[in-house]
Amino acid sequence: MAEKVDVVCPGLPQPIGPYSTAIKYGNMLFISGQLGIDPATGQLSSPGIAGQTRTILQNLSHLLESLGGGTASVVKTTVFLTSLLDFEVFNEVYAEFFSFCPPARSTVEVSNLPKDALVEIEAIAMLPKGDIPM
Repeated sequence: MAEKVDVVCPGLPQPIGPYSTAIKYGNMLFISGQLGIDPATGQLSSPGIAGQTRTILQNLSHLLESLGGGTASVVKTTVFLTSLLDFEVFNEVYAEFFSFCPPARSTVEVSNLPKDALVEIEAIAMLPKGDIPM
């Protein structure tokens, strides 16, 4: 039986609450909702939707690559936007990271996000089989 493992990835923002950044179970990776936080400052990277989205997806890519995967490993995302008016700009940046066979996705509008962020993305990925570096 697979073991549940708390994934810690240097160079990523630390969780802002009592939760794991990601949990690996077998070759599945469950990534908690990520905000557009600059790992160097611990603050939002940008006041705009494009910058926050790009930072989230760069951080997500870094996490996946550290585990032997990449954005192509992502099978499902859930996106939380504080305004669906940002949907078009969000999609433009999102498409830069998921240009081929993008993952299944749900997108919902929410009234507020931590740190007054404009977007939060959570993801589920299938990592390559074999030993996954931890």
